[in-house]
Amino acid sequence: MDRREFLSKGTGALIAVGLGGTAIPAIAGGSRDERPVNIDYKPSDGKSGPLKVRFLGTGAADWNGRDERGELRRLTSALLDDSVLIDFTPTDEDMLPEDVRPEVIFYTHSHGDHYDPQAALKLGVKRVYLGSTWYERACDDFGKAAARAGKPIPEIIPLSPGDKATAYGLIITTLPSNHATGDRKEQTLMYLVEKKDIRVLYATDTGGIPAIAARIAGIDPHEEGTPITGIIMEATMGLDGDEDFRIFTHSSVETVLRTVHMLIRQGRYLPKLNQPVYLTHMARTLHPTQAELDNTLPAPLKAAYDGLEVFFNA
Repeated sequence: MDRREFLSKGTGALIAVGLGGTAIPAIAGGSRDERPVNIDYKPSDGKSGPLKVRFLGTGAADWNGRDERGELRRLTSALLDDSVLIDFTPTDEDMLPEDVRPEVIFYTHSHGDHYDPQAALKLGVKRVYLGSTWYERACDDFGKAAARAGKPIPEIIPLSPGDKATAYGLIITTLPSNHATGDRKEQTLMYLVEKKDIRVLYATDTGGIPAIAARIAGIDPHEEGTPITGIIMEATMGLDGDEDFRIFTHSSVETVLRTVHMLIRQGRYLPKLNQPVYLTHMARTLHPTQAELDNTLPAPLKAAYDGLEVFFNA
C-alpha cells in the first residue's frame, strides 16, 4: 500500500472490524468560536465516570489567534476534568469554563507557547509540575513573576520520565518526548493520564513516540503492557507535510495515523468504538481550515478545535 492509499484508507476499517465496545455518545459542541455546551456529561466525583478533556487551545507557535483566513486557534493547552491543566498561556484564559480556576498545572516543556509563569500566577495556580532538567530555571522564573505580581510562589515539583503524580483522582505519568528547546539539557515531556481503567496518551510536543516513552506507557509491543484507551497527539505538520524541517521535533498527520495503525494491530490501543484520535498543536502554515480538516482527515483522526470538550471512557 503506497502512502496516499494508506492515508485515504486510514484505520477506520481496522477499528470497525477489530475493536469491540459500545458506541460513545455524540460529542456536543457549538460553533468553534463559542463555548460548547454538553448535555450528556454529569460531573463526576473525580474518581469515577469519563475523563473530560477540554481543548483550550489547539494551535502551534505560529498560530496564535485569528489568521488571514479568519481561522482562530489559541496556543495549545488542555483542561482535564475541570481541575488540571496541561500547559497554559494568556491566550487560553478565555476558553476556561466560567467559575473554573484550576490550581494544578503540568508543563510539557519551557517553550513560550506552552509555558507562562505570569499567566499561571494570575489564574491562581498553587501547584506546578514540570521536568526536573529545568526545575531550577523554572523556580527562578516563577520567583521573578511572583515578585512582579505580588503573589506567593506556587509549589513547584520536578518530575523525571516514569514519575507519577496524583491530582483530583487522576494519575499522571511523565513520559519523555522527542522535542528540543534552547536548553540542550532539557528533557521535554508527554503525559499518560489515567482515571480508573481510562488511559489517555497526551503527546505534544514530540516527533513520534520515543521507545522509552512507549515502554513506560505500556504500549511497546516488545514488552508486557496495558493498552491505552485514548490518544491526543500533536500534528504540527499537515498532510504532505513530512518534509518540513519541524519533523525532527514534531509529528505529522501521517505520523499519528501510522502510530495509531500500529498500536491497533498490536492490541495496545483499545478505544471505545467510534472514539476519534484527537489532533492538536497544528501549525497555521501547514494546515487548512477546520472545515477542510473535517472533510479530509482519514478515520479515526479528528482535528480538535479551541473549546471542544470530549469524554474518554474505558
